[in-house]
Amino acid sequence: MADQYTSEITQFLQKFKTEHPDIEQRQRDGRARLWDRPQDSELAEGFKQARVRQNPYVYQNN
Repeated sequence: MADQYTSEITQFLQKFKTEHPDIEQRQRDGRARLWDRPQDSELAEGFKQARVRQNPYVYQNN
């Protein structure tokens, strides 16, 4: 019986994907635009070396 049940959200997503077949490609394009950027290892190393250690208790005057 559980194999035949589909929730409302699953039904909505299936219907949405059939009505908008390009949605997965648009999601991949959006991800690539926002997150999948080339990384500059020299710049990252410079940030790592410039980091200042924070005291364990930030309100202490030592």
